[in-house]
Amino acid sequence: MAAAEPDTATSAPPKLRADARRNRQKLIEVAALAFAENGAEASLEDIAKRAGVGIGTLYRHFPSREHLVEVVYRRELEAMAGAAAELSEKHPPDVALEEWMRRFVSFMATKRGMSNSLRILMTSHGSMFAEKFGHVRGALETLLVAARDTGAVRGDVDAADVMNALTSIYSIPDTPEWRERSHRLITLLMDGLRCVK
Repeated sequence: MAAAEPDTATSAPPKLRADARRNRQKLIEVAALAFAENGAEASLEDIAKRAGVGIGTLYRHFPSREHLVEVVYRRELEAMAGAAAELSEKHPPDVALEEWMRRFVSFMATKRGMSNSLRILMTSHGSMFAEKFGHVRGALETLLVAARDTGAVRGDVDAADVMNALTSIYSIPDTPEWRERSHRLITLLMDGLRCVK
């Protein structure tokens, strides 16, 4: 898997003071949670308040909602790509794969909340997002191969099959039980992937 490259959009510009860098990172973290919880209705004023800054500070770092969405989405893609190595160190291969897929559900929850703004961004930055998502697919491939090599999961399934199954979860209606239903589907998917002993 190709390692995710450092992203200048998610790291603070080098000339920012330490407190400004902290404010920027806090805004990104709070925005990711707000988009996951409240979807497109997430208020920029509320995001600023929850981050402990004024709305002017938010706009100094992120001149528009789309700019904030872009940075949050890049951060989420990088986190998904980087999670493979972290989970592989902590868990057996099949458990690491399952935990990664559960994180992917959370990633999709955040993406769902940014869908309108993402459509705008994809028009102008499609190739950049395709490259970033390629790192995510690479992470899944790494985890699946490791689980296959130990005999924990079936050998006749590839990463494209699993990614198609995972992305189909996005089509579940956006109801209060969406996340719970999604995790049940991950359990079903893993039951189908694991080798019967």
